[in-house]
Amino acid sequence: MNVKEIIARRVAKELHDGDVVNLGIGLPTMVANYIPSDMDVTLQSENGFVGLGPAPAAEDADMDLVNAGGQPVTAVPGAAFFDSAMSFSIIRGGHVDVTVLGALQVDEKGNLANWMIPGKLVPGMGGAMDLVVGAKKVIISMTHTAKGKPKILKECKLPLTAANQVNMIITEMGVMEVTKDGIVLLEINPDFSIEDVKNATEAELIISENLKKMEI
Repeated sequence: MNVKEIIARRVAKELHDGDVVNLGIGLPTMVANYIPSDMDVTLQSENGFVGLGPAPAAEDADMDLVNAGGQPVTAVPGAAFFDSAMSFSIIRGGHVDVTVLGALQVDEKGNLANWMIPGKLVPGMGGAMDLVVGAKKVIISMTHTAKGKPKILKECKLPLTAANQVNMIITEMGVMEVTKDGIVLLEINPDFSIEDVKNATEAELIISENLKKMEI
């Protein structure tokens, strides 16, 4: 199992029956592949539809049916298509229960930077600034480090997408909750020690008294 699969599988366990969920581009879109078939979750795509299904086999891909990242997807029975005005009304109106986004940096205050590295070409903010304030819960799914450098910081150094909006961070090393007291490590991947996680994290980590093995 590769790192991204570990993260996507764990994120899927945070979803519940009846949730309306938006998956950001990149790693978060993999979450759709691990939602149990008996769970009633409605996936919303900011480019204008609800009812995304798992990624299609390569031979079945239809490039007229893509997610916000331009990747081919499937539509489940009951899916509905609409324009951007309706799509962002759903987001800004508070009808999305969970959004799962990637990040360049997150900090201990729940600040998120995921759209710009000065001097480099990156995809841009897209609908993230609407999703982080419109969704009821914001989950960041990302690798714990980038080229060995921590991505969970005391304070974000890149331009922010939003301030104080991140609720949870899920990486290949563990599951963390952002609280008013700081970032709490709730679950740890048994392939790593607490010291491993601390050494890969610039922010001060609070270790939960009920620290559990990461569920994958």
